[in-house]
Amino acid sequence: MRERIQQLGLLAAGAVVGVMLSLNFSAEANKTPATPLPIEELRTFTEVFGRIKSDYVENIDDKKLITEAINGMLSGLDPHSAYLDPDNFKELQAGTQGEFGGLGIEVGMEDGFVKVVSPIEDSPASRAGLKPGDLIIKLDDTPVKGMSINDAVKRMRGKPDTDITVTILRKGEPKPFPVKLTRAVIKTQSVKSKLLESGYGFVRITQFQEHTGEDLAKAIKKLYAENKGDLKGLVLDLRNDPGGLLNAAVGVSGAFLPKNALVVYTDGRTDDAKMKLFSVPE
Repeated sequence: MRERIQQLGLLAAGAVVGVMLSLNFSAEANKTPATPLPIEELRTFTEVFGRIKSDYVENIDDKKLITEAINGMLSGLDPHSAYLDPDNFKELQAGTQGEFGGLGIEVGMEDGFVKVVSPIEDSPASRAGLKPGDLIIKLDDTPVKGMSINDAVKRMRGKPDTDITVTILRKGEPKPFPVKLTRAVIKTQSVKSKLLESGYGFVRITQFQEHTGEDLAKAIKKLYAENKGDLKGLVLDLRNDPGGLLNAAVGVSGAFLPKNALVVYTDGRTDDAKMKLFSVPE
């Protein structure tokens, strides 16, 4: 296992370069003969678009209509295909890099409100005294009720040194109270570990980020040191992990698989969609 950890560290440093699987509309696609565009169907689309513009009860922004049409087209393909506009793509990159401007709160939803699961240590939220179980019911002057968790997170994130006021509903307090927070650069920890008992370690991976492979290697080495010897067993907890970078997941696999074991392969209609990823570079 120790040898595998050393290999993992090398892999994480040299090979985990942040490859994300996505729809790739590249020049490679031009090598495949394209079928003619469905002119009649596109004509129907433009007619519906025009009718919405002229007859819908409210004025609708053109960009919103086009974006929603693209979203519908891609979401109908499979659960993993999605359209990312520049803002959403930036959010995705921030999540996989493990660093962003925000408040430093791990959150969930409860009764339609944002629930504080845990403030991140030494973050604006922890310094302001937010506690696990607190419910955020307003962000500035906007009620949270009815927002999705993604919309709420997007509002809480922002440029460092900008302010936001969150209204907190706390058990035991007679009424909600406001807390003014100043956003800061938040570095998320995707790997958490502890020694359960002598000989048995526990590692939790919350998301596959850019440095997850390196962080896993450090965490397991730390467990060896705390145990003062080899481990008999290791629990790897991936519950509720939303995914992340493919090569980070391959790097993690490298700690537990034989050398040069095939971890995953991808296939597609274009050459750049065909890959084989191994536990360590061949």
